[in-house]
Amino acid sequence: MEHSEIIIGGDTAGIEWRLPVFRFKGSDAKAPSVYIQAALHANELPGTALAHFLLEMLRKAEADGAILGDITVVPQANPIGLAQSHFGEMQGRFELGSRTNFNRDFPLVALAERETLLENLDRRSAADRLKRTLLHAALGADLVIDLHCDDESLQYAYIDDAFWPEAADLAAALDMQAVFLSDGESSAFEEAVGHAFKHQGGDKLKTVPGRLAVTVELRGRRDVYPDMAKADAAGLWQFLAGRGVVSDPAYRAKDYAGPAIPLDNIEMVRAPEPGTVLFHRDIGDTVKAGDLLATLITRPGEPDGTLAVKAGHDGLIATRTSARYARRGEDLMKIACHEATRKDRKPGTLED
Repeated sequence: MEHSEIIIGGDTAGIEWRLPVFRFKGSDAKAPSVYIQAALHANELPGTALAHFLLEMLRKAEADGAILGDITVVPQANPIGLAQSHFGEMQGRFELGSRTNFNRDFPLVALAERETLLENLDRRSAADRLKRTLLHAALGADLVIDLHCDDESLQYAYIDDAFWPEAADLAAALDMQAVFLSDGESSAFEEAVGHAFKHQGGDKLKTVPGRLAVTVELRGRRDVYPDMAKADAAGLWQFLAGRGVVSDPAYRAKDYAGPAIPLDNIEMVRAPEPGTVLFHRDIGDTVKAGDLLATLITRPGEPDGTLAVKAGHDGLIATRTSARYARRGEDLMKIACHEATRKDRKPGTLED
Protein backbone atom coordinates (compact mmCIF):
# COMPACT_ATOMS: atom_id res chain seq x y z
CA MET A 1 0.00 0.00 0.00
CA GLU A 2 1.16 3.48 -0.84
CA HIS A 3 0.05 6.20 1.59
CA SER A 4 0.47 9.73 0.29
CA GLU A 5 -1.11 13.17 0.58
CA ILE A 6 -2.62 15.62 -1.87
CA ILE A 7 -1.65 19.13 -0.76
CA ILE A 8 -3.90 22.05 -1.69
CA GLY A 9 -2.41 25.46 -0.98
CA GLY A 10 -4.72 27.96 0.68
CA ASP A 11 -5.95 31.21 -0.82
CA THR A 12 -4.22 33.18 1.92
CA ALA A 13 -0.64 32.97 3.17
CA GLY A 14 0.27 30.26 5.68
CA ILE A 15 -2.59 27.85 4.93
CA GLU A 16 -2.62 24.51 3.14
CA TRP A 17 -4.98 21.57 3.05
CA ARG A 18 -3.92 17.90 3.13
CA LEU A 19 -5.89 14.88 1.86
CA PRO A 20 -4.72 11.35 2.70
CA VAL A 21 -4.70 8.99 -0.30
CA PHE A 22 -4.29 5.20 -0.11
CA ARG A 23 -3.27 3.26 -3.23
CA PHE A 24 -3.05 -0.48 -3.77
CA LYS A 25 -1.28 -1.87 -6.84
CA GLY A 26 -3.11 -4.72 -8.53
CA SER A 27 -1.43 -7.86 -9.78
CA ASP A 28 -3.56 -8.27 -12.92
CA ALA A 29 -3.25 -5.61 -15.62
CA LYS A 30 -6.58 -6.71 -17.10
CA ALA A 31 -8.54 -6.22 -13.86
CA PRO A 32 -10.66 -3.07 -13.47
CA SER A 33 -9.22 -0.14 -11.55
CA VAL A 34 -11.26 1.60 -8.84
CA TYR A 35 -11.38 5.07 -7.29
CA ILE A 36 -13.38 5.50 -4.06
CA GLN A 37 -13.80 8.78 -2.21
CA ALA A 38 -15.82 9.84 0.82
CA ALA A 39 -16.98 13.06 2.49
CA LEU A 40 -16.81 15.41 -0.48
CA HIS A 41 -19.56 17.03 1.55
CA ALA A 42 -17.34 17.16 4.61
CA ASN A 43 -20.14 16.71 7.16
CA GLU A 44 -21.34 13.47 5.53
CA LEU A 45 -19.28 10.92 7.43
CA PRO A 46 -20.80 7.43 6.91
CA GLY A 47 -18.53 7.04 3.88
CA THR A 48 -15.44 7.94 5.88
CA ALA A 49 -16.32 5.26 8.41
CA LEU A 50 -16.92 2.75 5.59
CA ALA A 51 -13.56 3.64 4.01
CA HIS A 52 -11.78 3.14 7.33
CA PHE A 53 -12.97 -0.45 7.63
CA LEU A 54 -12.60 -1.15 3.91
CA LEU A 55 -8.95 -0.11 4.12
CA GLU A 56 -8.45 -2.66 6.90
CA MET A 57 -9.82 -5.33 4.56
CA LEU A 58 -7.70 -4.14 1.65
CA ARG A 59 -4.48 -4.18 3.69
CA LYS A 60 -5.16 -7.79 4.65
CA ALA A 61 -6.03 -8.63 1.04
CA GLU A 62 -2.77 -7.07 -0.11
CA ALA A 63 -0.84 -9.24 2.35
CA ASP A 64 -2.70 -12.28 1.00
CA GLY A 65 -2.01 -11.36 -2.64
CA ALA A 66 -5.73 -10.82 -3.35
CA ILE A 67 -5.60 -7.34 -4.90
CA LEU A 68 -6.08 -7.80 -8.65
CA GLY A 69 -6.91 -4.29 -9.87
CA ASP A 70 -5.49 -0.92 -8.86
CA ILE A 71 -7.46 0.66 -6.02
CA THR A 72 -7.37 4.27 -4.82
CA VAL A 73 -9.21 5.35 -1.67
CA VAL A 74 -9.60 8.95 -0.47
CA PRO A 75 -11.43 8.58 2.86
CA GLN A 76 -11.87 12.30 3.61
CA ALA A 77 -11.92 14.19 0.33
CA ASN A 78 -12.67 17.70 1.57
CA PRO A 79 -10.43 19.18 4.27
CA ILE A 80 -11.57 22.68 3.30
CA GLY A 81 -15.16 21.94 4.28
CA LEU A 82 -13.98 19.95 7.31
CA ALA A 83 -12.42 23.13 8.74
CA GLN A 84 -15.50 25.32 8.19
CA SER A 85 -17.00 25.33 11.67
CA HIS A 86 -19.32 28.23 12.44
CA PHE A 87 -21.45 28.71 15.55
CA GLY A 88 -20.71 25.18 16.70
CA GLU A 89 -21.67 23.40 13.47
CA MET A 90 -19.58 22.20 10.55
CA GLN A 91 -20.47 23.85 7.25
CA GLY A 92 -19.28 21.04 4.98
CA ARG A 93 -21.66 21.28 2.02
CA PHE A 94 -20.96 24.77 0.68
CA GLU A 95 -17.63 26.55 0.27
CA LEU A 96 -18.06 29.72 2.29
CA GLY A 97 -15.89 31.94 0.08
CA SER A 98 -17.90 31.34 -3.09
CA ARG A 99 -21.13 29.98 -1.53
CA THR A 100 -20.82 27.10 -4.03
CA ASN A 101 -21.74 23.49 -3.26
CA PHE A 102 -18.55 21.42 -2.97
CA ASN A 103 -20.27 18.82 -5.19
CA ARG A 104 -21.12 21.18 -8.04
CA ASP A 105 -19.19 23.08 -10.73
CA PHE A 106 -16.82 20.24 -11.60
CA PRO A 107 -15.35 20.77 -15.10
CA LEU A 108 -17.06 18.78 -17.84
CA VAL A 109 -14.27 17.42 -20.03
CA ALA A 110 -13.87 14.50 -22.40
CA LEU A 111 -11.79 11.60 -21.11
CA ALA A 112 -9.01 12.45 -23.56
CA GLU A 113 -8.86 15.94 -22.03
CA ARG A 114 -8.09 14.64 -18.54
CA GLU A 115 -4.69 16.31 -18.28
CA THR A 116 -6.15 19.74 -19.02
CA LEU A 117 -7.71 19.63 -15.56
CA LEU A 118 -4.29 20.32 -14.03
CA GLU A 119 -3.33 23.21 -16.29
CA ASN A 120 -2.71 26.56 -14.56
CA LEU A 121 -3.80 25.22 -11.18
CA ASP A 122 -1.86 27.92 -9.33
CA ARG A 123 -4.21 30.53 -10.80
CA ARG A 124 -7.33 28.89 -9.41
CA SER A 125 -8.98 29.03 -5.99
CA ALA A 126 -8.31 26.31 -3.42
CA ALA A 127 -11.82 24.88 -3.86
CA ASP A 128 -11.40 24.72 -7.65
CA ARG A 129 -7.96 23.12 -7.30
CA LEU A 130 -9.47 20.54 -4.97
CA LYS A 131 -12.22 19.70 -7.45
CA ARG A 132 -9.89 19.46 -10.41
CA THR A 133 -7.39 17.32 -8.53
CA LEU A 134 -10.05 14.88 -7.34
CA LEU A 135 -11.64 14.63 -10.80
CA HIS A 136 -8.23 14.08 -12.42
CA ALA A 137 -7.51 11.23 -10.00
CA ALA A 138 -10.91 9.64 -10.57
CA LEU A 139 -10.64 9.69 -14.35
CA GLY A 140 -7.63 7.39 -14.11
CA ALA A 141 -9.91 4.56 -12.95
CA ASP A 142 -12.59 2.41 -14.58
CA LEU A 143 -14.98 2.36 -11.62
CA VAL A 144 -15.63 5.51 -9.59
CA ILE A 145 -17.65 5.49 -6.35
CA ASP A 146 -18.46 8.72 -4.53
CA LEU A 147 -19.71 8.03 -0.98
CA HIS A 148 -22.25 10.49 0.38
CA CYS A 149 -25.30 10.39 2.64
CA ASP A 150 -28.60 12.23 2.86
CA ASP A 151 -30.21 13.82 5.91
CA GLU A 152 -32.52 11.03 7.16
CA SER A 153 -32.54 8.39 4.47
CA LEU A 154 -32.76 4.88 3.19
CA GLN A 155 -29.70 3.38 1.51
CA TYR A 156 -29.87 4.42 -2.15
CA ALA A 157 -27.76 5.65 -5.07
CA TYR A 158 -27.78 8.03 -8.01
CA ILE A 159 -26.77 6.10 -11.13
CA ASP A 160 -26.67 7.45 -14.67
CA ASP A 161 -28.81 5.57 -17.20
CA ALA A 162 -25.60 4.85 -19.13
CA PHE A 163 -24.40 2.54 -16.33
CA TRP A 164 -27.70 0.79 -15.66
CA PRO A 165 -28.56 -2.08 -15.30
CA GLU A 166 -24.89 -3.16 -15.22
CA ALA A 167 -24.52 -1.32 -11.90
CA ALA A 168 -27.27 -3.41 -10.29
CA ASP A 169 -24.49 -5.52 -8.77
CA LEU A 170 -23.41 -2.54 -6.65
CA ALA A 171 -27.00 -1.89 -5.56
CA ALA A 172 -27.33 -5.55 -4.55
CA ALA A 173 -23.99 -5.71 -2.75
CA LEU A 174 -24.82 -2.65 -0.63
CA ASP A 175 -28.42 -3.76 0.03
CA MET A 176 -29.81 -0.56 -1.47
CA GLN A 177 -33.50 0.03 -1.03
CA ALA A 178 -33.78 2.23 -4.11
CA VAL A 179 -31.83 3.47 -7.12
CA PHE A 180 -32.44 6.90 -8.63
CA LEU A 181 -31.66 6.84 -12.34
CA SER A 182 -30.10 10.21 -13.14
CA ASP A 183 -29.83 11.95 -16.50
CA GLY A 184 -26.14 12.86 -16.23
CA GLU A 185 -26.81 16.53 -16.90
CA SER A 186 -25.28 18.25 -13.87
CA SER A 187 -21.78 19.33 -12.83
CA ALA A 188 -21.70 17.15 -9.71
CA PHE A 189 -18.56 15.00 -9.26
CA GLU A 190 -20.16 11.71 -10.24
CA GLU A 191 -21.82 13.21 -13.31
CA ALA A 192 -18.59 14.96 -14.37
CA VAL A 193 -16.91 11.55 -14.27
CA GLY A 194 -19.82 10.06 -16.21
CA HIS A 195 -19.60 12.90 -18.76
CA ALA A 196 -15.96 12.04 -19.41
CA PHE A 197 -16.70 8.32 -19.68
CA LYS A 198 -19.49 8.99 -22.18
CA HIS A 199 -17.35 11.41 -24.21
CA GLN A 200 -14.30 9.38 -25.09
CA GLY A 201 -13.99 10.79 -28.61
CA GLY A 202 -16.64 11.11 -31.28
CA ASP A 203 -20.34 10.89 -30.48
CA LYS A 204 -21.68 10.65 -26.94
CA LEU A 205 -21.95 7.03 -25.84
CA LYS A 206 -25.34 5.81 -24.61
CA THR A 207 -23.83 2.93 -22.64
CA VAL A 208 -20.34 2.48 -21.23
CA PRO A 209 -19.76 -1.22 -20.43
CA GLY A 210 -17.09 -1.84 -17.82
CA ARG A 211 -17.23 1.72 -16.53
CA LEU A 212 -19.11 3.17 -13.59
CA ALA A 213 -19.63 6.56 -11.97
CA VAL A 214 -22.02 6.53 -9.02
CA THR A 215 -23.04 8.53 -5.98
CA VAL A 216 -23.89 6.20 -3.09
CA GLU A 217 -26.11 7.68 -0.36
CA LEU A 218 -25.23 5.79 2.82
CA ARG A 219 -28.46 6.50 4.72
CA GLY A 220 -28.48 9.64 6.89
CA ARG A 221 -25.84 11.88 8.44
CA ARG A 222 -26.33 10.41 11.90
CA ASP A 223 -25.97 6.83 10.67
CA VAL A 224 -22.33 6.50 11.68
CA TYR A 225 -21.99 3.32 13.75
CA PRO A 226 -19.25 0.66 13.81
CA ASP A 227 -21.38 -2.34 12.89
CA MET A 228 -23.18 -0.41 10.14
CA ALA A 229 -19.91 0.88 8.66
CA LYS A 230 -18.37 -2.61 8.78
CA ALA A 231 -21.40 -4.09 7.02
CA ASP A 232 -21.24 -1.40 4.32
CA ALA A 233 -17.51 -2.01 3.88
CA ALA A 234 -18.22 -5.75 3.50
CA GLY A 235 -20.86 -4.93 0.90
CA LEU A 236 -18.47 -2.77 -1.10
CA TRP A 237 -15.89 -5.55 -0.84
CA GLN A 238 -18.44 -7.93 -2.37
CA PHE A 239 -18.91 -5.52 -5.27
CA LEU A 240 -15.15 -5.36 -5.81
CA ALA A 241 -14.95 -9.16 -5.72
CA GLY A 242 -17.77 -9.50 -8.24
CA ARG A 243 -16.07 -7.08 -10.63
CA GLY A 244 -12.74 -8.91 -10.33
CA VAL A 245 -10.92 -6.11 -8.53
CA VAL A 246 -10.15 -8.36 -5.57
CA SER A 247 -10.05 -12.12 -5.28
CA ASP A 248 -12.48 -13.77 -2.87
CA PRO A 249 -13.35 -17.47 -3.23
CA ALA A 250 -16.31 -16.95 -0.88
CA TYR A 251 -17.97 -14.39 -3.17
CA ARG A 252 -21.55 -15.12 -4.13
CA ALA A 253 -23.50 -12.86 -6.46
CA LYS A 254 -26.81 -11.35 -5.29
CA ASP A 255 -29.68 -9.91 -7.28
CA TYR A 256 -30.98 -6.40 -6.75
CA ALA A 257 -34.66 -6.52 -5.86
CA GLY A 258 -35.40 -2.86 -5.21
CA PRO A 259 -36.87 -0.19 -7.50
CA ALA A 260 -34.91 1.79 -10.09
CA ILE A 261 -36.68 5.15 -10.35
CA PRO A 262 -36.09 7.90 -12.94
CA LEU A 263 -35.57 11.33 -11.38
CA ASP A 264 -38.83 12.43 -13.03
CA ASN A 265 -40.58 9.99 -10.66
CA ILE A 266 -39.19 11.54 -7.49
CA GLU A 267 -41.76 13.65 -5.68
CA MET A 268 -40.04 16.47 -3.81
CA VAL A 269 -42.34 17.22 -0.90
CA ARG A 270 -41.83 20.84 0.10
CA ALA A 271 -43.24 23.05 2.83
CA PRO A 272 -45.93 25.31 1.31
CA GLU A 273 -45.65 27.64 4.31
CA PRO A 274 -43.13 28.09 7.13
CA GLY A 275 -43.82 26.25 10.37
CA THR A 276 -42.93 23.63 12.97
CA VAL A 277 -42.91 20.18 11.37
CA LEU A 278 -44.84 17.27 12.86
CA PHE A 279 -44.10 14.16 10.80
CA HIS A 280 -46.70 11.42 10.56
CA ARG A 281 -44.68 9.12 8.27
CA ASP A 282 -41.07 7.94 8.32
CA ILE A 283 -38.45 6.85 5.79
CA GLY A 284 -39.15 3.40 4.43
CA ASP A 285 -42.92 3.85 4.62
CA THR A 286 -45.00 3.11 1.54
CA VAL A 287 -47.66 5.76 1.01
CA LYS A 288 -50.68 6.36 -1.21
CA ALA A 289 -51.68 9.60 -2.88
CA GLY A 290 -53.54 11.70 -0.34
CA ASP A 291 -51.90 10.15 2.73
CA LEU A 292 -51.00 12.62 5.48
CA LEU A 293 -47.23 13.04 5.61
CA ALA A 294 -46.77 15.94 8.00
CA THR A 295 -48.56 18.71 9.81
CA LEU A 296 -47.07 22.19 9.80
CA ILE A 297 -47.83 24.38 12.80
CA THR A 298 -47.88 27.66 10.94
CA ARG A 299 -49.60 29.89 13.56
CA PRO A 300 -49.09 28.31 16.98
CA GLY A 301 -52.04 28.52 19.32
CA GLU A 302 -54.58 29.61 16.72
CA PRO A 303 -57.58 27.33 15.93
CA ASP A 304 -56.68 27.27 12.23
CA GLY A 305 -52.94 27.39 12.81
CA THR A 306 -51.96 24.11 11.16
CA LEU A 307 -51.54 22.96 7.58
CA ALA A 308 -51.64 19.35 6.32
CA VAL A 309 -48.97 18.14 3.88
CA LYS A 310 -50.14 15.13 1.87
CA ALA A 311 -48.59 12.77 -0.65
CA GLY A 312 -49.29 13.62 -4.25
CA HIS A 313 -48.50 10.13 -5.56
CA ASP A 314 -48.12 6.52 -4.46
CA GLY A 315 -44.56 5.64 -3.55
CA LEU A 316 -41.76 4.92 -1.07
CA ILE A 317 -40.49 7.59 1.33
CA ALA A 318 -36.75 7.57 0.61
CA THR A 319 -35.57 10.63 2.56
CA ARG A 320 -36.76 13.03 5.23
CA THR A 321 -35.34 16.20 6.68
CA SER A 322 -34.02 16.13 10.23
CA ALA A 323 -35.04 19.76 10.79
CA ARG A 324 -38.26 20.34 12.65
CA TYR A 325 -38.80 23.89 11.46
CA ALA A 326 -39.25 24.47 7.75
CA ARG A 327 -38.93 27.68 5.81
CA ARG A 328 -41.34 28.22 2.94
CA GLY A 329 -40.39 25.94 0.04
CA GLU A 330 -37.85 23.85 1.94
CA ASP A 331 -37.63 20.12 1.22
CA LEU A 332 -39.40 17.82 3.68
CA MET A 333 -39.20 14.44 1.90
CA LYS A 334 -38.31 12.64 -1.30
CA ILE A 335 -40.82 9.99 -2.39
CA ALA A 336 -39.83 7.42 -5.01
CA CYS A 337 -43.00 7.07 -7.06
CA HIS A 338 -44.34 4.62 -9.62
CA GLU A 339 -45.10 7.36 -12.15
CA ALA A 340 -43.75 10.72 -13.24
CA THR A 341 -44.54 13.38 -10.65
CA ARG A 342 -43.95 16.42 -12.87
CA LYS A 343 -43.21 17.20 -16.49
CA ASP A 344 -41.25 20.42 -16.06
CA ARG A 345 -38.21 19.17 -14.13
CA LYS A 346 -35.01 20.67 -15.47
CA PRO A 347 -32.18 18.23 -16.22
CA GLY A 348 -29.66 17.88 -13.41
CA THR A 349 -29.73 17.37 -9.67
CA LEU A 350 -32.80 17.31 -7.44
CA GLU A 351 -31.30 19.76 -4.89
CA ASP A 352 -28.64 22.48 -4.73
